[in-house]
Amino acid sequence: MKKLDPAALSERENYKFLTGSIIPRPVAFVTTLSEKGVLNAAPFSYFNIVSSNPPMISVSIQRQHGNMKDTARNAEAQSSFVVHISDESYVKELNATAKPLPPEESEISLTNLTPVNSEKINVPGIKEAKIRMECVLERKVTLGETEEGPSCDLLIGRVVQYHIREDLYEDGRIDAKGLAPVSRLAGNFYAKLGDVFELKRPT
Repeated sequence: MKKLDPAALSERENYKFLTGSIIPRPVAFVTTLSEKGVLNAAPFSYFNIVSSNPPMISVSIQRQHGNMKDTARNAEAQSSFVVHISDESYVKELNATAKPLPPEESEISLTNLTPVNSEKINVPGIKEAKIRMECVLERKVTLGETEEGPSCDLLIGRVVQYHIREDLYEDGRIDAKGLAPVSRLAGNFYAKLGDVFELKRPT
């Protein structure tokens, strides 16, 4: 086994090792609203479930030179955000929103995606996503002190409303193949759902 000390690696080398090893990663497509009413949208692959009771999810947003990204800043200011599950039907549009824009410009303007009002929060979601979750900000945790300042903002959102395309949900189960989720690998690569197999948990 090759041995690598993270402390001896550059930030880029650590990034490449982690994103190349921890795969596939689900992609959260997150919308937030600025204080001036601009709809921000961006994909994040540092994303997972925190708890089912109450339902909570996490999104880790990396800072740039110690500076917060618009998504984290907006989520904190509004105490809410919307997480969409990325799927094959709009992955190219989603990728377009990864382009860096100033806070006064909406990434949605780079796409053909359609904003739709949420029911329980003031942040709009995106109509094209097959699953979206309205979240209130349970907690924002600043982590990873570096010479430039903190390295990331961990958003923990409590889900207050689910939206799912009707044909994908039956008897409390989601049709994974119908959802056709996409996940992130390293570099510019994504993955589709692929083969599915079952292993029963020991009792």
